[in-house]
Amino acid sequence: MRFTEEVCEKLGNYVYRLIDPRNGETFYVGKGRNNRVFDHAAGLPGATSDNNETLGAKLDRIRAIKNAGLDVIHVIHRHEIPDDAIFEVEAALIDAYPGLTNIQGGHASSDRGPMNHVELITKYSLPELPADPEHSLILININKLEDRSDRKAIYNLVRYCWRISRQRAEAAEYVLAVVRGVVVGAFRPERWMPATPENFPDIPYADGSEAHRVGFVGTEAPTEVWELYVGQNGKRVVQSELKHIQNPVRFWKC
Repeated sequence: MRFTEEVCEKLGNYVYRLIDPRNGETFYVGKGRNNRVFDHAAGLPGATSDNNETLGAKLDRIRAIKNAGLDVIHVIHRHEIPDDAIFEVEAALIDAYPGLTNIQGGHASSDRGPMNHVELITKYSLPELPADPEHSLILININKLEDRSDRKAIYNLVRYCWRISRQRAEAAEYVLAVVRGVVVGAFRPERWMPATPENFPDIPYADGSEAHRVGFVGTEAPTEVWELYVGQNGKRVVQSELKHIQNPVRFWKC
């Protein structure tokens, strides 16, 4: 099945879901035009250019569906979407379906994604990060954090492990941990290393599969630096150049 040229023209930009017929679970959300949804559902190589997908998980799911003698179900969730709204529509749908094979959250999900009312009130009542930070910084998004008061958990999440240039990382004076647009921790990296079990024996999930990434060992930032960037309950990131959109890592002066 393919859309005709006439149908493609009428659809314009659209956001779609891929669904596993074995359990009815949505496993991928994407955006596209023309017949992109069919190419993705078939797992065709030409449909793998999205920045927010992980090929292994998605293609493994499609293969398993085909091996069961079934076809991927696809739904066009919204069509005729204006160019300036397509990322927001896709992001909202990604946020609505946890456990997707999309490797990253939707556009600006880390900053404007799902939050309860307490989180929203807390976020927008917090002081702002300094407008022109004086140090060279790396801001790393760690939205999986459960307890913002647990400094050890913050440290372990922010230090392991990231697909970034080791040389560039070593130029940073401090690493800031960010949750939903709020800085919750500040650390001074002492050594950046490949993410191997040998280098990170205290990380239980370091199994060697992320050896192409890097992590660091370090210490909490000095009190005056922690106060500058974190304060008592966190500080909001308001600079557009420091907000996390798709990439979980942002650099400042390094």
